[in-house]
Amino acid sequence: MPDSDGHGGLLLADPLVTDSYEVVPGRLDAGLLVMCDHATNALPPEYGTLGLPAGELERHIAYDIGAAAVTRHVARLLGSPAILTRFSRLLIDPNRGLDDPTLIMRISDGAVVPGNRHLDTAERDRRVRQYYEPYHQRVDSLIEDCVGAGVPPVLLSIHSFTDKWKGVPRPWHGAILWDRDYRFSVPLLDALRADPEIVVGENEPYDGKLAGDCMWQHGTRRGIAHTIIEIRQDLIGNEEGQLAWAARLAEAVQAVFARAELREAMHAVQYFGSHTDTDGAPPYTVHEGTG
Repeated sequence: MPDSDGHGGLLLADPLVTDSYEVVPGRLDAGLLVMCDHATNALPPEYGTLGLPAGELERHIAYDIGAAAVTRHVARLLGSPAILTRFSRLLIDPNRGLDDPTLIMRISDGAVVPGNRHLDTAERDRRVRQYYEPYHQRVDSLIEDCVGAGVPPVLLSIHSFTDKWKGVPRPWHGAILWDRDYRFSVPLLDALRADPEIVVGENEPYDGKLAGDCMWQHGTRRGIAHTIIEIRQDLIGNEEGQLAWAARLAEAVQAVFARAELREAMHAVQYFGSHTDTDGAPPYTVHEGTG
């Protein structure tokens, strides 16, 4: 984590805003990269509302409510760089693989998306080229920048989920999603569960085992420790909740990073494979010369 004196300005990630993403500056040697795949409900002007009533863009189908603010606060508290998307998941979902049928949703939680219903290959490729690929390329380059600064980063991806699903209340306040790489996920889960005031799920209400998703692309395939934190949207729908959850999450991350027995493995490059592998992924192997 950053030195208390704030030195090391030459190791800051450069701030950058593009049509695809925004980079929030932070220490490249902080050991952490914070990510927000579904940061906004914004659509490029030429797409209008994709034919949806404007109110539909305020729902979770368009973005992860509250996640962007939590991401910014966590990055600030920990002095870490962050990257956030600048386009709605309805345009194209960066947390899906290119071969995933839900990459561009035609129907989302009961809402038909007219602008996506008759998508041709040229339009799909345009969205991939202009929005999806630049985001993933910048995530890769930020990871390389952190490695170049001497510390392979842990990836923390911040998402949010609805408080009810099909009318049934969800009991979790937050959740940790992970696949086979336990190095950061399990200690962070334990740190959050130490708070008796909250209920923290493990791979619920969603499963972290998704081939092609953002953590699979940048964590699993690269051997970089990673996890997804999901926070219930009604808890981070306003600034008070966003600040409170950012503080809770930052404190948990600091507690994990303070454990000396975890540090070497967490910042090494180790390949665990995925539960979605079809060829029987082996246990992790250490990549020589890294970490």
